[in-house]
Amino acid sequence: MRARAASAAPLQAPVAARASAWAVAAVLLCTLAACSTPPPPAPVPEPAPPPPPVVQPEAPPPAPPPAPAPDPAALADAAARRLLAFHDRLREGGAAELAREQARLGESPEQPAKALELALLLAQRQQPGDLARAVALVEPYTRATAPPPWQALARLLHTRLAEQRRLEEQLDRQNQQLREQQRRLEQVAAQLEALKAIERSLNNPRPAPPNGPAPRP
Repeated sequence: MRARAASAAPLQAPVAARASAWAVAAVLLCTLAACSTPPPPAPVPEPAPPPPPVVQPEAPPPAPPPAPAPDPAALADAAARRLLAFHDRLREGGAAELAREQARLGESPEQPAKALELALLLAQRQQPGDLARAVALVEPYTRATAPPPWQALARLLHTRLAEQRRLEEQLDRQNQQLREQQRRLEQVAAQLEALKAIERSLNNPRPAPPNGPAPRP
């Protein structure tokens, strides 16, 4: 029995060694297999959305060049021509043209051109109080704050209207004095006629009544 056991022990030792070798080999194979197996592919990230397009601000259009300043001499010339044409139209049109233009201009226009035109119309119409009103219409545009094209014309027209008004007032005073003198002359003439009548009555006594008594000698 011991001999069999002794003979069996050397047989079991190589088997155990082989088993260990196979186990080590299996472990090595597994390790190699694990190392040689590629890892699963990483998930592909979604592509990032493209950035929004950069919108360049549009450049503002170039500013238009400034308009050339009007020529003061040309403006004054145009204003003078307008007033002269209006004056000629009033002078040639008669009463109907005066009435039509007065309706167009109104009573108190605020524009300098219409104010000066109305002043010319009132001076042309020559009704009582028209000259005083014409002077009042023109006077605001003679100041330094008035528009330059009309300032010189307003001053010229104001001088003319004021002089015409002064002459008319002087003529009115003279006419009033003449009327007063005429009234006094008429009073003096009436008094003279009364004195003459008294003188005639004194120089020519009344005759006696025909049926009266005869005068004594």
